Amino acid sequence: MPTIPSELAPIILAFQPLMLNRTWEHAVVLLVGAILAPGKRTISSVLRITGRHHVKTFQNYHRVLNRASWDLRRGSEILLRLLVQQFAPKGPLLVGIDDTIERRWGPKIRARGIYRDPVRSSKSHFVKASGLRWLSLMLLVNVSWAKRVWALPVFTTLAPSERYYPTGKRGAKTLLDWARQQAFQLRRWLPDRTLILVADSAFAALDFLEQLRTVSIVCVTRLRLDARLYEPAPPRPRGRPGRPRIKGRRLPSLQQRLIDPKTRWSKRTVQDWYGGAQRCIEFCSGTAIWYHGGLPPAHIRWVLIRDPEKRFDPIALLSTDPALVPLDIVTFYVRRWQIEVTFEESRAHFGVETQRQWSDKAITRSTPLLLAPFSIVTLMASGLATHDRLPILQAAWYQKLNPTFSDALAVVRKRFWSNPDFFMSPSKSHNNKSFPHLLECFSRALCYAA
Repeated sequence: MPTIPSELAPIILAFQPLMLNRTWEHAVVLLVGAILAPGKRTISSVLRITGRHHVKTFQNYHRVLNRASWDLRRGSEILLRLLVQQFAPKGPLLVGIDDTIERRWGPKIRARGIYRDPVRSSKSHFVKASGLRWLSLMLLVNVSWAKRVWALPVFTTLAPSERYYPTGKRGAKTLLDWARQQAFQLRRWLPDRTLILVADSAFAALDFLEQLRTVSIVCVTRLRLDARLYEPAPPRPRGRPGRPRIKGRRLPSLQQRLIDPKTRWSKRTVQDWYGGAQRCIEFCSGTAIWYHGGLPPAHIRWVLIRDPEKRFDPIALLSTDPALVPLDIVTFYVRRWQIEVTFEESRAHFGVETQRQWSDKAITRSTPLLLAPFSIVTLMASGLATHDRLPILQAAWYQKLNPTFSDALAVVRKRFWSNPDFFMSPSKSHNNKSFPHLLECFSRALCYAA
């Protein structure tokens, strides 16, 4: 097992109760190798980067994924508590949820399905993609040394298509069913925290919002402009027979408010809009009951947003907590975009979609284990930050003010490479012919390799 630097040891050793000692030794090699290896994240590339290409019992490292007995959900709980302790020890906890497609082919991958490709598709052009659908729950926390909000993966599960489920044995789970289970599990892990779940329009369903309300989870998501909104039901006269009313008078739709000249708009500036810039917006807000026949009603606060310069289409948001401030609803929803950034960073720096497992258990474990290092590296970089700052890779043609994830990964890699476990030469040498500038170039090329 490789020697772990003392600053990073508490983070890695926190996961040791998950496995037996023999499995744990192999798992540490896989974790360190996944952080250090550039390019593909296969078991062979991990063994090569850690200097174990000559090990003849290489199958033991494969068995960590496809055979060993350990609980991935328990590991998610440990990671969640580490992140909460470091970045959000108190106050409301903002959580984002979204799905992504891992493009994979192969007849032996049973959970593979055909999905809409969100990257290549548009409103007028539909593109299909073969792969695995993953649903990821991420903490949206403010990373002080990065001076912005990052989405840190915590709990990732495989959400296969309907073709995966055998006909007649049990009904297929929808994406909302998986999201509900993840939200309920998060509530069991953090029973005393205020949880705010941020999601896109795919999760704006009345039955899903009602299920979150039963466990006291606030949801912020998109709202249709033509949604049916009503006033609260009036007080019921005493002695009137029949069921009590659940809604009052029909309110104008948000589409009607958008074109109504009597609508009062407030102007505010939102920080960290899409793309990281400031954006001046106009919005109006109110409370209502969102109701559709046969579904439970939802008491919501709606927020209608438009751009004074008309650079984006009007957006409608909702919050299941009517007491939430409208500008906070907008801010929370804008932070959801960091989930897409994390997905892209994980593909670029941790080789998601490059693994080659085909057994069911290995597939279920490999992608969550490649998303989790994004959070683990962020934790390690926070421990290595000096005076809440990290070194930034600069160039004459590329100036950036704040560190990005590539800088955090480079700092962690450099700490691993400077560990004596990776030194092959004797400590004392008669001749010192190394050139510091050349070594620094080698170090940058190795640590910043994607």
